[in-house]
Amino acid sequence: MMGGGARAAYQAGVLAGIARIAARHGLAHCPLPFGIVTGTSAGAINSAGMAVGAADFQAATDRLGALWHGIHADDVYRTGVLGVGVSGARWLSSLAFGWITRQAPRALFDNAPLDSFLTELFEPGRVQASLDAGVLQAFAVTALSYSTGRHVTFYQSHRRIQPWQRSQRLAVEAPIGVDHLLASSSIPFLFPSVPLEIEGHHEWFGDGTMRQMSPLSPAIHLGASRILAIGAASRQRPGWFDTVPSGGYPSLAQVGGQALASIFLDGLQADIERLTHINRLLARMPEAAGDTDGWRPVEVMTIAPSEPIEAIAAQHVHRLPRTVRALLAPLGGTEARGAAFASYLLFEPEFTQALLALGERDAAAEADAIAAFLYGVVPETGHAAVRATDPALAP
Repeated sequence: MMGGGARAAYQAGVLAGIARIAARHGLAHCPLPFGIVTGTSAGAINSAGMAVGAADFQAATDRLGALWHGIHADDVYRTGVLGVGVSGARWLSSLAFGWITRQAPRALFDNAPLDSFLTELFEPGRVQASLDAGVLQAFAVTALSYSTGRHVTFYQSHRRIQPWQRSQRLAVEAPIGVDHLLASSSIPFLFPSVPLEIEGHHEWFGDGTMRQMSPLSPAIHLGASRILAIGAASRQRPGWFDTVPSGGYPSLAQVGGQALASIFLDGLQADIERLTHINRLLARMPEAAGDTDGWRPVEVMTIAPSEPIEAIAAQHVHRLPRTVRALLAPLGGTEARGAAFASYLLFEPEFTQALLALGERDAAAEADAIAAFLYGVVPETGHAAVRATDPALAP
């Protein structure tokens, strides 16, 4: 699962919808239907919720949904006059008088409250318990090292998996904690980077979706042969922008929204297209061709918002705390075309509840396909078959 700030509430809605589908087939309180769970950015938080509750899928989705249902911005970042004011003033002074400013600002917002929020959701010991019980095969979180420019995937597995290394990508087997989730979900410029220990020293990490060209890779390396990818990119996003008046020169928020979209939302679809191409090549290779050097076909099913999240955000921007709106207004962040930028910060229940509902509707619309992909349900009979391998939840 790849997130993007508050947009990740959509994924929790999809998971709740899948739990409803499981319930209809008598599988609600069974373990997760995916043995491998990976996540990046805010999607890492949702993945953590699944990993700690792997023994009971229904209970895990209920707990995750409840957290998103009642979340507020001040659960994630400081919204008080002092916190926002000091941060904003520090940025302005750095831009205007950088030559006399001794302390450079680290981020636009202070996300210290998110630490407490994640502690409520994530109990690291329960991940290992899920692995030991065999209800979870592997759990992984990816973050970007600002120190080296590498994407680092931290993972835990119930079996020995050799850490992999590719160009600008590295895997590290390590117990995943709250700091890893904070690092992976640290949106550039908005939230501060997080130090993590790697290879005997500390590096500074930020949001794992930045320049992430292979978001499906961790799940594949961990052994997945089927992947359910839940994205946060609206399938109708370009069409919605066509309906919004241009309003002249683009605001900073409009530019920032497009920049964040390219950071967060473009890698998944490109990776799926590459994987589809590889699957086709493997299918055309005759069995007599012999060794494929470890290459194997991987099935992928994707679920993405059927409605533009930007349009939903535009209806709820006014629900942001007054201090945040005051900070975003000069940048155009409270206008319709700035809604994409604001959506990453819109941790308010009215917005997240709308995304939860959208996720459930989208899962319901794909109920037969989901039941077949995850549970092997034959539509004609409605009976679940035993799968040889569990699918992975990614990226």
